[in-house]
Amino acid sequence: MARLRRKACVALFLFTLFIFGSLMGLRTLKPTDGFSDLAPGLELLPILGGRMSREATASPVQARPQGGNTKAVLSNSGPEGTIFYDVHIFYYTWYGSPHMDGKYIHWDHILVPHWDPKVASSYPRGKHMPPEDIASSFYPELNSYSSRDPDVLESHMEQIGASAAGVLVLSWYPPGLADDNGEPAEDLVPAVLDAAYRHSLKVAFQIQPYRGRNDQTLHENIKYIIDRYGDHGAFYKFTSSTGKSLPLFYIYDSYLTPPESWSDFLTPTGSHSVRGSPYDSMFIALIVEERHKHDILTGGFDGMYTYFASNGFSFGSSHQNWKAIKAFCDGNNLLFIPSVGPGYIDTSIRPWNNHNTRNRVNGRYYETVLQAALNVRPEIVTITSFNEWHEGTQIERAMPKKTMTRVYLDYQPHGPEHYLELTRRWAEQFNKEKQQWLMYLFVSLEEPSARRRLAGTSGAV
Repeated sequence: MARLRRKACVALFLFTLFIFGSLMGLRTLKPTDGFSDLAPGLELLPILGGRMSREATASPVQARPQGGNTKAVLSNSGPEGTIFYDVHIFYYTWYGSPHMDGKYIHWDHILVPHWDPKVASSYPRGKHMPPEDIASSFYPELNSYSSRDPDVLESHMEQIGASAAGVLVLSWYPPGLADDNGEPAEDLVPAVLDAAYRHSLKVAFQIQPYRGRNDQTLHENIKYIIDRYGDHGAFYKFTSSTGKSLPLFYIYDSYLTPPESWSDFLTPTGSHSVRGSPYDSMFIALIVEERHKHDILTGGFDGMYTYFASNGFSFGSSHQNWKAIKAFCDGNNLLFIPSVGPGYIDTSIRPWNNHNTRNRVNGRYYETVLQAALNVRPEIVTITSFNEWHEGTQIERAMPKKTMTRVYLDYQPHGPEHYLELTRRWAEQFNKEKQQWLMYLFVSLEEPSARRRLAGTSGAV
């Protein structure tokens, strides 16, 4: 009996040692071993549902930046620390100043009138008058800057790196086009890519609605972007479970085009299908209303995101609905990408919209929404935003400012970096929890029943 007990103890010790060694081996694998530097083994998760995972590093071919100062592009990421390529952050290049652009752009945004004339009559009209009066409730530490200023661009990349977000999602209009309050800025894309590359960041594109946008014009936009920027080392791609890398595009206000038209572009049998072509990509639609999730599926999109930082503003931006949206996406082989933000206040440009304001509460609102995103275990999270100052969703550094006519909000009692620091802290927590999800998956794969289920659903284990 004692001999059997000793044998059992030896066997248990050897089994424990094997499991420990296997787990340590998983944790020490490098990205070049086929695992992400963010969450070792995360690429196993897409195999379960056939979805895509994100590219962690640029290949040698991709690491050749096109255009701009290629010598400067070869520098290292600098002191910002680890960044995570499944944390995406929306970025805007529509700002201008007299020094760089000959005039203020967007800082002088109009006060948008309410659509109901009776309501509109109760609110002021006109435009802001920078630099003392800008179209924001907060004031940038860099002042009312120009997006064309190289020093500003460099500072932005440093701040994004400090936040640990690895992918900036560039708000994009085709050449010669802009929003109603802006100027064309497509020519800035090479400078953004080069600056991002210097900090090891990636760049994805959020294609904005413009007059005449439809499935046909978007097809041309995708060709333009990939042909022009697809080989740049900072151009962001997902990597499929089969190893194929595809660009990823966010399509803002996708609901403006009928799903039947999108399906001509996004389904394999569509009249001008992009699927299987050199321009095939991951296309992420905006979900605003509940019915949009069915339209997104019908249209052939690969996933959906929520964008808005005001909890309760829409079905998609309401945290209480994220679990159901995630379940719908999981059941239909779609990505769900929740969008989180530090707060919301757009009354500097929509003075009648106070009911959608979400107070930052010194960062507690942000932490609440970050936790809500974490709870649904997404593969990617988007942050709204780095620098959308009009809607007060920015995490860019801000400073206290008081003028004769205005007192701007600020981040006190915390410092200007408060929301960058919160983002990094949360991104690191996201990383830790993903490792826990991996451990759970690893244990599940050890169960014969789990292996049988995987073999029956994905064809690969």
